[in-house]
Amino acid sequence: MRSWLTATWMIAAASAAQAQTAPPAATAPKPKPVATVPVRPALQTPADTANAMAQAERLAIQSDLAWAGEYNGAINGEVSERMVGAIKTFQKYNNAKQTGVLNPQERELLRAAAKKRQENAGWKIVTDMVTGARLGLPTKLVPQQASDANGSKWSSASGTIQIQLARRKEAAPSTAKLADQEKKEPPGRRIDYSVVKPDFFVLSGMQGLKKFYVRGAFRDDEVRILTILYDQATEGTMEPAVIAMSSAFNPFPAGAQAAGPPPRKKVEYASGIVVSDDGAIVTDRQAVDGCMSIVVAGHGNADKAAEDKMHDLALLRVYGARGLKPAGLGSSTPKSGDMVGISDPQSQNGGTAVSVVKAAVTTGAGGEFVLSPAPGTGFTGAGFFSGDAKLLGILRLKEIVAVLPTAASTLQPSLLPIDSARDFLKANGVVASDATTDAKASIVRVICVRK
Repeated sequence: MRSWLTATWMIAAASAAQAQTAPPAATAPKPKPVATVPVRPALQTPADTANAMAQAERLAIQSDLAWAGEYNGAINGEVSERMVGAIKTFQKYNNAKQTGVLNPQERELLRAAAKKRQENAGWKIVTDMVTGARLGLPTKLVPQQASDANGSKWSSASGTIQIQLARRKEAAPSTAKLADQEKKEPPGRRIDYSVVKPDFFVLSGMQGLKKFYVRGAFRDDEVRILTILYDQATEGTMEPAVIAMSSAFNPFPAGAQAAGPPPRKKVEYASGIVVSDDGAIVTDRQAVDGCMSIVVAGHGNADKAAEDKMHDLALLRVYGARGLKPAGLGSSTPKSGDMVGISDPQSQNGGTAVSVVKAAVTTGAGGEFVLSPAPGTGFTGAGFFSGDAKLLGILRLKEIVAVLPTAASTLQPSLLPIDSARDFLKANGVVASDATTDAKASIVRVICVRK
C-alpha cells in the first residue's frame, strides 16, 4: 500500500514539475471588432414638414389647394394624407417632382392660382343680416339677393347657381333628425354623401339635374341650414367654392365673429400720394369706398376717376389744384424703407403734419407684404419710399378673409409694390411729371364723408 501511495505521489510531483518547466501556451488572438453601421435618423416625411409649419400657413395651403381644385376636404389646418396627396397632384400637373412638400416657387404658384379663382368668383366672407350667420359667398357668381324673415337667398341671373340660408324654430332638434328631414325634402333627392355629427350634419348628391350640398346646425331651438344648388355645367367653378363655403360657414357666430369687420366711420381719414402735377392722386380703394364726398385737404373736392378692385387702388383727381409735387416711381420693394403718411387728426391733436416712420418689409402667411411696425390710423393710402424719395409701394387696408368658421374677416394693412400699380396709372392717363426729391411733399390728406 505504501509503495502504491509513494508511486502516486512521485507521478503527481513529476507532472507538476513538467507543468512548471513547459513553455506557456500561445495567447489566444483577440476577437476582431464587429463592424457597425450607424443608425440614420428617419427621413422627415411631408406630413412632418407640414406639421412644423404655423397653423395659419397650413390653413392657407389647404384653402389654396381647394381653390386650385386639388383638395376636397375640411379646411382646418390638420395635416392628412389627403392634403399631402393634393400637393403631389398639384406638383404633377405643374411638371414638378412629386415630393408632397411645396418649395417657395411652387407655393407662390399655388397662391397665385388660388387667388385668381377667388377673384373670378368674387369670394367674400359676409354676415347675413337676417340670421346673423357668417358665410363665404362667390359674390360674382350669385349677384342677385333676396331676403325675408325666414332667411336669405343668393342666385345667378340665370338661376344655374342658388345659395340659400334658412332659419326656423324647432322643438328638441338633433342633427340626426334634421339630416333625415333634409334627405326627404324636397322629394327625389339622391344622397351620395352623408356625415352626421353631434354639432352639424352634411349631405350632398343630386336634386333633379342639379348637384346639391347641405350643411346644417342648431342651437337650442334655432335651426340654420345652408343649401347650395348648382348645374353640373358649373361644377368646375363651383366645387372649389362649395368646399370653401362649407369650411367658412359659421351659423351661430359670437363676439367679433358675429360683427365681422368693424363698421366704417362716417368721416374717415387716409393718406394719398400725388402722382402727377395735374391733380392725379392715388390712394387705397377701401379708404374712399362708399363716400358721399371726397376732400383732399388744402386742395378741395376730389372725384374718384378710376379704381382697381384687384389691387385695391383708387385714382382721385383734383381739378384746378396748384403746387402739387408728384412722387417719383421706384422699381422694387426693398427690405426696409420709410412709411410716409398723415396720421388721423385725433392722434396728433388735430394737426396735419406728415410723418415718416422707418419700417421693415416681411411676407405674411397669405403672401401679402406686411410692414413692421404696422402703420397707424390715417396711414392707409400712404407711400413707402426709398432713401432717395422713390415711391416703392402703397399702403392699403386688405380684407383678410377667414377660412375657419370660428374666425372673422379683418381689415389689415398690407403693402402693394409699385410695380403692381404702374399699369393702373398708365391705363388711366397718369403722365409722369418732374418728381420731387422730398417724399413728404408728395403726401396729402384724404377725407371721406359717408352717410
